[in-house]
Amino acid sequence: MYTLLVVAGRAEELPGLAGSHPSVEILRASGPEEAVEKLGRNRRVDAVLILGGAEQASDAIAAIRDDNPAPPPLFVVSGGEEPPAGARAIAAGSPADLLDRIVTEIGPA
Repeated sequence: MYTLLVVAGRAEELPGLAGSHPSVEILRASGPEEAVEKLGRNRRVDAVLILGGAEQASDAIAAIRDDNPAPPPLFVVSGGEEPPAGARAIAAGSPADLLDRIVTEIGPA
């Protein structure tokens, strides 16, 4: 079982993620501050997926790294551009595809 923290500014960016991969538990955060709080309370988070634009991703990555210099892997959906420093790019796709790619990247739980 994997635990993935999804950081998204708008609730409408999240539909389809929950339940699209049977071995992934989804936690949600609506912004950088909530992401830092959830990571502090849930040390079992295996990866973080940051949705939204480059500025939102940079803000979330900076806040997370400020609080924890060695966070779980941070993923940003990319359309081919370089991800912000400190994050890994993951190709856009369906929610199930995103989760499959993240699980493959982070390896066995």
